[in-house]
Amino acid sequence: MTSVAVVGTGAVGSMALWRLAERGIPAVGFDAYAPGHDRGAAGGESRIFRTAYKEGPEYVPLLREVRDLWSELERAAGRRLFTPVGGVTVGPREHPKIQAVLAAARAHDLPVETLTGKAAQDRAPEHPLREGEVMVADPGAGYLRPEPAVVAAAAAAERKGARIARYTPVTEVRQDATGVTVVTGDGEQRFTHAVLAPGPWARTLLPEAPIVAKAITSTWFPRRDEALFDPERCPIAIRVGEPAYSCFPSVDGTGVKVNLHVPWREIDSPDALTRSVPVAYVEQVARAVAATLPGLGPDPVRVATYADAFTPDGHGLLGRQGRTVLAAAFSGHGFKLAPVFGDIVADLVESGATTRGIGHLAPNRPLRRSP
Repeated sequence: MTSVAVVGTGAVGSMALWRLAERGIPAVGFDAYAPGHDRGAAGGESRIFRTAYKEGPEYVPLLREVRDLWSELERAAGRRLFTPVGGVTVGPREHPKIQAVLAAARAHDLPVETLTGKAAQDRAPEHPLREGEVMVADPGAGYLRPEPAVVAAAAAAERKGARIARYTPVTEVRQDATGVTVVTGDGEQRFTHAVLAPGPWARTLLPEAPIVAKAITSTWFPRRDEALFDPERCPIAIRVGEPAYSCFPSVDGTGVKVNLHVPWREIDSPDALTRSVPVAYVEQVARAVAATLPGLGPDPVRVATYADAFTPDGHGLLGRQGRTVLAAAFSGHGFKLAPVFGDIVADLVESGATTRGIGHLAPNRPLRRSP
């Protein structure tokens, strides 16, 4: 009889546990903390969801499918996890990332609009255009609530019979011809299969994999105008060019989250993550806000740092290797797609294959740094 260990119950691990449980497959989740904790990649209050995807059109079919799974999880949780406020990408008309958004939309016939002037101002007054800039509006975008979503998936899995070993870090996973051995401080347990979803702790279990953990910092700025950045109306935004950042509505009614897009610092382990932020970084974000977001105050009122795992080419690792399924290092693409990645994990455990297009995530692909 199939039995599965899911190592890590963050975004993808909790969703994998839920989708396995939905199929009636016995599964146990292991985590050094508990679902919804703030030490991994699923922190920070909000995550962008978008369908016109500048990172590659191969993601669009998965993004279309995952909306139904998010709705299913919302029904199971009895609460809203996705707010469909739309989204905009702002930047110079000829910028490669603007062109990549438009290319993804053309490839999959997505209903995006390219706006300038008054049309752009009416759509997103929070994000005024500078000379030579355009706004690409994606009506299918919005924002997700990461911490409640992870808790909801874990709870849904437990209601369906899955178990979660909280505060039980896994130190080793060994596989052989008949199954896998999971080693914790409490001893060893045997399963027929294991799912490795360790998030930013990937190097602990996969020391030879080309994965690095990085510290990502979010900042929240106060609103000058209470009519702007409304959590029910303001679109999520990505600005490309200089400066480059992502910006969210005021989810909590006070601060507006701005994530500056800069090279993140590598860290040895999330357990050693320094949560203090250099003044120079705060000043850099403040300059970006002053230059492009006149509706926000000059200084952040909140700063938070969390960890995530990245591959050299910026795409995750998802595939079956013997009796283990690797689901790691999604490099910033993981949360929005976590439910469908979890369902793909269940496919790979159950049959060894999936009908979904995940060739760009194959663990055995040549890994080269993206340009």
